[in-house]
Amino acid sequence: MTKISPLMLAPPLIFAALAAMFYVGMFTGSGRDLPSTFIGKPAPPVIEDALGSYPSVTAESLTGHKVTIVNFWASWCPPCRAEHPKLLELADQGIHIVGINFNDRSADALKYLSDDGNPFAAVAYDPTGRTSFDWGVSAPPETFILDEQGNVVFKFIGPLVGDDYDQRFAPELEKVLAQ
Repeated sequence: MTKISPLMLAPPLIFAALAAMFYVGMFTGSGRDLPSTFIGKPAPPVIEDALGSYPSVTAESLTGHKVTIVNFWASWCPPCRAEHPKLLELADQGIHIVGINFNDRSADALKYLSDDGNPFAAVAYDPTGRTSFDWGVSAPPETFILDEQGNVVFKFIGPLVGDDYDQRFAPELEKVLAQ
């Protein structure tokens, strides 16, 4: 009878334990619920370079409104295009929205807003992505809700569409509007 060394059982048991942890991890939490270090703090500075002839985003454009939505977007970004109708709808409802176009070519961004409509009260042009880095944005679209004082209240990663918008973004927006 062949005797099996306990050390021979270690690799398969370790593999099984890791596989179980990864499996459980896939179904707990949400990868989109990344906390922002800016929640409750003043919004970081924004590059003041305007996109074309659109008004630039200044520190003043981030304060003084019941709510301000700051949307990081790019013309080459399919999810940004998917959320664009929702941004237009919010702007039509009187929500103050500023856009930060990053890692994009200005001609492409201008054509995008010309063709699809402009929901933004002001648009910053950040071709190097420096402002997105300062805000902790990893990829477009990402959207922030600011209160009247310009403090970050909520960070939303991904497009503002469907159930994700209805269940996560809209309630946070309503909280700020109700204050």
